[in-house]
Amino acid sequence: MVNGTTGYLLEEALQRRNAELATMVEIGKALTASLDLEEVLQAIMERVSGLLQPTAWSLLLVDQQSGDLVFEIAISTASRLLKGTRLEKGTGIAGWVVEHGEALLIPNVQDDPRFCDAVDQTVSFTTHSIVCIPVKSRERMLGVIQLVNSLEDGSFSEADLAILTTIADFAAIAIENARAHERVNQLAVTDELTGLWNARRFNELLEYEVARTRRYGGALSLIFLDLDHFKKVNDTHGHLVGSRLLSEVGRLLGASIRKIDSGSRFGGDEFVLMFPNTFKEHGVMLAERLCALLRSTPFVADDGTPLVVTASFGVATYPDDAETAQQLLGAADKAMYGVKEASRNGVGVAAHAGAVTEKILLRNH
Repeated sequence: MVNGTTGYLLEEALQRRNAELATMVEIGKALTASLDLEEVLQAIMERVSGLLQPTAWSLLLVDQQSGDLVFEIAISTASRLLKGTRLEKGTGIAGWVVEHGEALLIPNVQDDPRFCDAVDQTVSFTTHSIVCIPVKSRERMLGVIQLVNSLEDGSFSEADLAILTTIADFAAIAIENARAHERVNQLAVTDELTGLWNARRFNELLEYEVARTRRYGGALSLIFLDLDHFKKVNDTHGHLVGSRLLSEVGRLLGASIRKIDSGSRFGGDEFVLMFPNTFKEHGVMLAERLCALLRSTPFVADDGTPLVVTASFGVATYPDDAETAQQLLGAADKAMYGVKEASRNGVGVAAHAGAVTEKILLRNH
């Protein structure tokens, strides 16, 4: 009987080992098959689910700005409710694991003071046991993998903890690879100084929005602006101060528009802002607000000297002032130059449709 029991246990252990190796092979394939973060993490966690068979599992990522944990992937009876849910920094088992960088295996969460049942109450779920593993790269915390309520006997084992720790390392690699790929892609389409789109990407977006507006109707407004007397900043305070000023102006503009809007540093000290579903009257109001915002925002040189920053603005709207994307850009640019030549620190408005604007309406400030 002893030998039979021993043989059974050895066979069971061998089967588990083979399953673990197969899972690792599948995870390795997933890592090389895609650089899409959600796709790779989903594949990894599906392998985890098949191997360890939890009732529910989730992967939470650390919000690098707030430190909160966000449910990136969640598989449970209430997964739709969990996706995107945030846990405040340090909250619950997952929060403790992130703060201490240590894994936790808890057979009965009701006996652990670190457990927080807020999520359970929100999604009408009852947690009994948890295994929670930190996901980290070079000691930097990225998030946690959390398995809840084993299907086998309601709790997890040290063996489960060990295999999940290894899988968490794979998840960390996937996260770092995907984020590095995303950063490279962003660098290809953004201006590194301001974080706004570069001219090439902006032109692509402009073509798309013009085509969309042509098809579905409405209006698309464009604001072209050029900083006034920017050369004096470079000549007086140096190019490093000038570059910092461009960065601050670009980020101010980017923070002042909606998510559906787009902004670009178009070259030198010129910027272009695009506003879908925006008619000319509203576009002019936006330009006037931005003109006032720029004028009232305090900027300083490295030595603390105040810098008075103003700009000349030009507004043009499709289809009122142009038939194509490039005509719209030209109309806004011409309206801006009308202000530049007449007074600066104001808003010019394209007045006629067509590639060439015959008249500029000046709104000085």
